[in-house]
Amino acid sequence: MGTRAETERHAVPFGGRRIEFLLVWRERRHLAIEVSPDRTVTVAAPIGRDLEEILARVARRGAWIIKQLDYFERFQPLPPPRRYVAGETHLYLGRQYRLKVTKSDGDEVKLLGRYIHVFSTQPDNSDHTRRLLEDWYRSHALAAFGRRLALCVQRARALKVAEPKLIVRRTRTRWGSCSRLGTILLNTELVKAPVDCIDYVITHELCHLRIHEHTPAFYRLLSRCMPDWERRKEKLERVALPDPSPDART
Repeated sequence: MGTRAETERHAVPFGGRRIEFLLVWRERRHLAIEVSPDRTVTVAAPIGRDLEEILARVARRGAWIIKQLDYFERFQPLPPPRRYVAGETHLYLGRQYRLKVTKSDGDEVKLLGRYIHVFSTQPDNSDHTRRLLEDWYRSHALAAFGRRLALCVQRARALKVAEPKLIVRRTRTRWGSCSRLGTILLNTELVKAPVDCIDYVITHELCHLRIHEHTPAFYRLLSRCMPDWERRKEKLERVALPDPSPDART
């Protein structure tokens, strides 16, 4: 096979519809399909995998992809990107806070009443404000997710799993993921969601420690551990879009 570009655009027909997707070649063992809230379908494939095999896999997962696309269609158009200016509202643990930016001799972010107060050496620089706020979210996410993970492991005793290693990082298309080695990754953006939604994502990923694929058996296990997970998932999507859900991947 000749040398391929790192990304390619392809499409497959499915049930009278056309599934367009971006194919990304990566150094990986398995093929993965992701559907983003902006209704972009991305397929990450191992370098060297036969294209016809990839197209056939996408077609086999066509019903699931269409379901995700139709689900995210309900939330269109997505809200405009944040500008990181004073007066803008930002979420933290499901509550809205207004942004205040104040000139200061040092850089610091504090949660004060109903405000996220950014003390900045560059108050008119929105990029600087964004970086300060992202750092603040990241540090708070690590602490909050650690607490919720410990509680979720305790509550989901039926899983009989030890508390896994936790990584917190901002990602483009997932709320969370679980590696086959048992490490759970949570998206920093999830700290903006209510606590019950955070617990849903964590429990979802804990179930992947037992069953890695999204099979009927996986959802039965998730329902045993968290009977109201569908309500929590719906709530998560409504309060936190345009960021992703854990089910928007396969």
